[in-house]
Order: sequence, then C-alpha cells, then structure tokens
Amino acid sequence: MNKKTIFITGTSSGLGKLTAIHFAKLGWNVAATMRTPEKETELTAYDNIKIFKLDVTNVEQVNSAVNDAIATFGKIDVVVNNAGMGSYGALELAEESTIDWQFAVNVRGPINVIRKFLPHFREVGGGMFINISSFMGVTTAVPLGSLYNMSKFALEGLTEGLYYELKQLNIELRLIEQGGSKGNNFVHSVIWNKNENIKAYNDLENKVGNMMASTPEDQLDDPQTIVDAIAAQATGESNQFRTLVGEAGKGLMALRNSVPIEQYLETIASNYK
Repeated sequence: MNKKTIFITGTSSGLGKLTAIHFAKLGWNVAATMRTPEKETELTAYDNIKIFKLDVTNVEQVNSAVNDAIATFGKIDVVVNNAGMGSYGALELAEESTIDWQFAVNVRGPINVIRKFLPHFREVGGGMFINISSFMGVTTAVPLGSLYNMSKFALEGLTEGLYYELKQLNIELRLIEQGGSKGNNFVHSVIWNKNENIKAYNDLENKVGNMMASTPEDQLDDPQTIVDAIAAQATGESNQFRTLVGEAGKGLMALRNSVPIEQYLETIASNYK
C-alpha cells in the first residue's frame, strides 16, 4: 500500500513543525512548506519529509509548491492550513498594512491553498482539508484581538460554507480550534498596533499585555494535544467537523453557551477593569 501524504503550511516552527515530525514518525510522506526553507535544519533529517518554499499570500508560490509536492509524491491525501499570524491592539491604531496582512495570511492564504488543491482532489476522488483555527474563532472576540478574531471567524465561516459544495466530491473539511500551548511563540511574535499620539487605549493594552505575558507555562496546554487532534482527523480516528482543544477554550465556550451574549461580553470585559 502506498504511503499517505500530508501537505502542511507554516512548518518552520511551532505547531507546524511538530505536526510534520509527528506524521513523519507515523510513516507518512510529509510535504512541509515554509517561507525560508534554506534556514531549515531539523526537518531535513527525515527521509520522508520534503520541504517546499511557500508564502501562502503569494499565489505563484502556492501554485509552484502544490505542483512540486504533487509531482514529488504523486498524490496528496490531507492538507493542513496551519500558517498564520496574529495582531493585537486597538483597531484605531492599526496600520493599513497590518490589517491587510492579517487577512492575507489567515484567510486569503488558506483560500489560495484550497483553490489550488481542489482540481487534484477532484482528480483523485477525494481528500481532506484541516484548517487550524482558534477558540477565538468560535467564542466572542477577546479584548484588543479584533483583527485576529476577525480572521479566525472568517476561517470558520469559510470552512463551514465549503462543507456543502465539497461533500458531494468526497472532499472532507475539518476545523481544529486551539488555544494557548506551551512553547507557543505567538506572544513573542505578535504584532502590536501602536500610535504614540493616541493614549486612550494604553490602560487596556497594559492589562492585556501583562495578562498574556504572565500566564504561567503550567496553565498552558501541551502542544502535542493539538497535534494528536490533527492526527485523529487525518487518520480517520475522529470525524468531528470541529475539534476544540485546550481547557481555556472549552471553559470559555461553556460560559458562552450558558449565558446571553450581553452577559458574556460583560463577564470578559470585567477581567480588564
């Protein structure tokens, strides 16, 4: 039996890299993509991992990476849209480029990859897209996270909408809704919206920043639980459309489902008074 093959975006670090290694150890072929493959040293140690250059916002690179991966492995079974970025801070303070980049990476990027793979999946008779979302895409937005939340809400809507048109083609869709995890570099790589001339948001920004920075490591989830959730979908162990991973997200979702939206909003806002 031919090995199955998984195509993963954003594998230079974090969840993407862990997922690539996990599937390589499971015996899958792995098409690992990243913007700067020339810097990669860890994934190159695996014979069944091949690295392809890919910036998901660049349609030409998407076309090349997908074509090269299919040419290398013959067939792709699962695509994981993992590449993403986060911006925080008041919307009023955001640069135009930051707004566009947030949408380009987290929403337009998956669209680019999905559209390129659809002809291949139709030709081979099926496949699976696993889109990496966030609990912030299914619960109400968090303070100063409007742009990031917007992108994940959009990814959720995109995935749910695609379900209907792709089901008839035997193309499956899954959402993994993750939260904060140990070793996650999001806090350190997040783009903060700043404007030294506007002080109105300083107090809230300090409170949100301090809360993010002071979260104890032992209160964060093991990233392997997210990888395991991805693997459960890819291998058919689970057929859940949405998989919410992490205690923080589960707790917020339980609260969100138990009270009116107005009460939920006030409860979250009260943490930052």
